Amino acid sequence: MPAPLRFIESSPALPAEADVVVIGGGIIGAFTSYYLAQRGFKVALVEKGVVGGEQSSRNWGWCRQQNRDERELPLATKALDLWQAFGEDTGEDTGFRRCGLFYVSNNDDELATWARWGDYARSVGVATRMLSSEEATRHANFTGERWKGGVHSQNDGIANPGLAVPAVARALMRMGSTVHQACAARGIETSGGAVSGVVTERGTIRTRLVIHAGGAWASSFMRQLGVDFPQATVRQTILAVGTSGLNLPDAFYTQSLSLTRRDDGCHTLAISGRAKVDPTLQFLRYQHKFLPMFNKRWRSLSPGGLHGVRGRHEGLSRWKLDGPTPMERVRILDPLADPKTVRLTLKRAARQIPALGSVPMVASWAGFVDSTPDGVPVIGEIPQIPGFILAAGFSGHGFGIGPGAGHLVADIASGDTPIVDPQPYRLSRFGGGGKIDVSEF
Repeated sequence: MPAPLRFIESSPALPAEADVVVIGGGIIGAFTSYYLAQRGFKVALVEKGVVGGEQSSRNWGWCRQQNRDERELPLATKALDLWQAFGEDTGEDTGFRRCGLFYVSNNDDELATWARWGDYARSVGVATRMLSSEEATRHANFTGERWKGGVHSQNDGIANPGLAVPAVARALMRMGSTVHQACAARGIETSGGAVSGVVTERGTIRTRLVIHAGGAWASSFMRQLGVDFPQATVRQTILAVGTSGLNLPDAFYTQSLSLTRRDDGCHTLAISGRAKVDPTLQFLRYQHKFLPMFNKRWRSLSPGGLHGVRGRHEGLSRWKLDGPTPMERVRILDPLADPKTVRLTLKRAARQIPALGSVPMVASWAGFVDSTPDGVPVIGEIPQIPGFILAAGFSGHGFGIGPGAGHLVADIASGDTPIVDPQPYRLSRFGGGGKIDVSEF
């Protein structure tokens, strides 16, 4: 079933022109549009399905600095302040709160990794604290276990994936920009080699600036433009259980299980990193680039089925601009939850948190997480197409860093001073056959 999501009404008419067209109505596209509209740009946000309909509503909802890759940490830090400011400035409810995140473990190697990360994080001003065995056991007393140690990232928090993107889209429309759902962008038009318009299924929008934030669809879209973007997706499963009346934390992590409080009397449960790899032609094309990542995480990954082929988001075919594209045939990627993962998650939940042994499962769903070979997103201009910016490959981290990433894209698009250094996110890092630095976290 689809993940819980609040739906919104689209703008009534497609504009003939816009200062910027943003393709993809997930968390990155929405916040990018919002920060551009704040600067006075007339933005048209186009989405083939519904805003927030894919991975932006299917994730944990964690907004964290803890255990971020060094390259992503500056964005994560900025994003936390921006999450809070968005709610204060607009009055919109994204469910964001700085509840702190708790991690506990009985694995010495994992604890040592967290400690090393903490040493670095504190050197750049991030608040994180290792927990002793006594502290970890006390904070996780609902497990009934004794723990060797843990981490408390006190300034981190969570937001509600079902509320966040629709809230940003509503704020965007109040600022005079437009949002167009069920409106796939088929491609772009150019004049003199530079962007001059975006061709959608409903007509062409004239513009000199395009931002593609299409998530799992980004690589196949870029292929239409002759740009090589290595991207692979994995299918992850999450479920929700009724926890009303139970004294459980807002966010909690162990190697076996993670849980996150929702606003509807439920917690979502997931197994960190566990995913299915659904083979596709695109996966086969880029598999050599992803071998370092898959080798590092092979214990969490297992072969999937035909879900990726059916999704059509990883095809290698070219499409025409005057006819339906794969994005119009599959409006929303809504793969089935993996039954084996659901059963294992419930089994682990009952074993690790006894109170969860008798609660009802309310729902389960899955989503495609789009990744780059090093687990860090691509954000930046595409030199061979002046006026085109790519923001994709967020590798399961896009929701939490969404406001920071959106602000950075808006900075690049408007020529303002970037909120963080954009160099680590350039697409060119995957060229030339150099060593790929895989994120540890």
